[in-house]
Amino acid sequence: MPKMIFVEADGNRREIAAEAGRSVLEIAHANNIDIEGACEGALACSTCHVVVDQDWFERLPAPSEDEEDMLDLAFGLTRWSRLGCQLELTAELDGLVVELPTETRNLLLE
Repeated sequence: MPKMIFVEADGNRREIAAEAGRSVLEIAHANNIDIEGACEGALACSTCHVVVDQDWFERLPAPSEDEEDMLDLAFGLTRWSRLGCQLELTAELDGLVVELPTETRNLLLE
């Protein structure tokens, strides 16, 4: 079973074992990681924004145009930003490290 590491906003690192094929957002929710995901993975918000560790970023599949459009709305966007609902954990990504931003922007509430 692959593992991934969430670096929470306070710097706490949590290693989680999860089934391959689940999204970073699903894994976070199943393990009480503080990530919103307001649209529940429908690619309609940016509240599951994560910053992928630079060592892992190039190993990920390229984001879709729709994901890039939603990322443009994310608070604290970086070059290594992705949406957790669009990242699927695979055996090849065993050990993936993502950091949770300190804030999110939920346009559904604005």
